[in-house]
Amino acid sequence: MRRELVCLRPSVPAALQVRQAPLPEPGHGEVRVRVQATSVNPIDARRASGYGQRLLSLKGAGRFPLVLGNDLVGHVQALGAGATGFAVGERVFGLVGTGRRGGAHASHVVVPEAWLRPAPAGMAAAALAVLPYAFTTMWQAVRSAGLHPGNAAGRKVLVLGAAGALGRLSLQLLSSWGCAVTAIASAGTPAECLALGASMALERGPAVLGQLPDDFDAALNFASWDEDIALASRLGTTALGQATTVHPLLGHFDRLGWLKGALACQHDKQQVQAVVRQRCPTARYAWTIFKPDAQALDELATRVAATRISLPVGLCTGLEQADSAFAHVAAGRPGRAVLIP
Repeated sequence: MRRELVCLRPSVPAALQVRQAPLPEPGHGEVRVRVQATSVNPIDARRASGYGQRLLSLKGAGRFPLVLGNDLVGHVQALGAGATGFAVGERVFGLVGTGRRGGAHASHVVVPEAWLRPAPAGMAAAALAVLPYAFTTMWQAVRSAGLHPGNAAGRKVLVLGAAGALGRLSLQLLSSWGCAVTAIASAGTPAECLALGASMALERGPAVLGQLPDDFDAALNFASWDEDIALASRLGTTALGQATTVHPLLGHFDRLGWLKGALACQHDKQQVQAVVRQRCPTARYAWTIFKPDAQALDELATRVAATRISLPVGLCTGLEQADSAFAHVAAGRPGRAVLIP
């Protein structure tokens, strides 16, 4: 039998229950994994309150009760037809996509083998479980802003929200690519950002962005939609682009419905895009939306194997104590939260 953590209904705090269910059978190209560890991300805590229901319903992921979670570490237990990349018993890590089949907060999950990678034997499950979703989302933002290993060396990059999970990962990635990163971070964390590879780190405040030069090659917003325009104003005249992971897409549809939500998204996106293009007519502007990405997982696997990427873990607990993990994340406490099924 499978033990799964079910979010019963939209609620604050999260209304959670552990249930028994039949073991899922892998289909063509799929693998069933016995889960060692899975993380609770901020999006899980928000979705537990009902956030994103309207738009996610298009993917079959908006109806309660539901199983949340995207990250997993575990051992291959069964192979579907055509799944040849892994062997039964092999340790793996990776992602479950957001969709109608449910998430990773369970003892067993079925995953397309394309979204799994071999897990290093010596890395703790909790330390590995906090990486795939956050790294993939960060990677998609970095690439959407126009940065890649071939053009990054020497580029000036501005990162807002640099002390959060996505920000920390971006500092480790971009500094290894040779970028000069200016980190804007929460109070008390600039020293940590410098240790992670930032060239300069400043505490976030109402006047900080306006005091910076306006010659950045790229900007990444992992902190606040309200500051997206101010961030765009710091781009240089030859900038590559800007990407944000904190856009109002899901919230607009939740509050305004389909038509008004779409119009509000169009208005807000075009408003920032106009500032970006004013700074540099060829610069990109993107709202990052998570989805599994093979290239991101390949890069993460390489870095994990070389122990060149990490995030702090703040809490590990079982499924029966998942309330504490969701509360930890919802309160923004330091370190990631991990469930051990």
